[in-house]
Amino acid sequence: YANKDVVNPGSVVLSGEMMLRYMGWIEAADLVLKGLNGAIGGGRVTYDFARQMQGATEIKCSEFGDAIIASM
Repeated sequence: YANKDVVNPGSVVLSGEMMLRYMGWIEAADLVLKGLNGAIGGGRVTYDFARQMQGATEIKCSEFGDAIIASM
């Protein structure tokens, strides 16, 4: 999967959310969760989710990051 821009970044994003929460940056952590929930809820997801979600749109990893930010 190297250099294909397809792998789901969810675990890294959630690790960042946990770090922010640990540091006491609750508002920032909440925004990360809001963005992730919005991207997934909107059906714009990476290939691993798209094949399991009816009506989902498959997007690249980098586009998923953009979808997270847009949903914050």
